[in-house]
Amino acid sequence: MLRLLAPALISTVLLSGPGSAQEVPPKSEKPATPEIATCKTAALQALHAKEPEIKDIYIDEDAATVAVSEAKIENIPVTRIVMAEAYLRTDRSDKPRRFLCLLGEKNKVLLTFFTAR
Repeated sequence: MLRLLAPALISTVLLSGPGSAQEVPPKSEKPATPEIATCKTAALQALHAKEPEIKDIYIDEDAATVAVSEAKIENIPVTRIVMAEAYLRTDRSDKPRRFLCLLGEKNKVLLTFFTAR
């Protein structure tokens, strides 16, 4: 189902524009914000299932954006959008990638997405 939702989801988020998202003030404490921690866990589980050599993901929290959203994809509310630089720690390489994560109600991960730079 997520394969069918992904193109519509990305289109909706991109078309919703900056008017529907507000940046959440950065938190000073470490470890990760709950949103980043939730996204990282879901992304790592999905990646590890496809590529067992991926053992960890490093998300650059200092440059990350966690935005509040009021967008919907069909009838599914998107409450947070996380955008950051991410590094996949593998035995082969460690290249920076763009990371996108969409969260729904109760911090449920709707989509995690990586792009190569």
